[in-house]
Amino acid sequence: MKKTQELAALSVQELNAQIAEATRTLRNLKFAHAVTPLENPMSIRNTRRQIARMRTILTAKQNAK
Repeated sequence: MKKTQELAALSVQELNAQIAEATRTLRNLKFAHAVTPLENPMSIRNTRRQIARMRTILTAKQNAK
């Protein structure tokens, strides 16, 4: 997981790529958790929050233009 400052330094295209990757990871985590309980179910919440952070930064960058 990247820190917020590192995410803010990324370009819009890089942020979109990171969001897509994190979304895929979240989908896989949810599927794995449905089949058999994860050892660390907090990873689902952390991934979801990381996606929200990236989307917030992306929106701020787009509105700044």
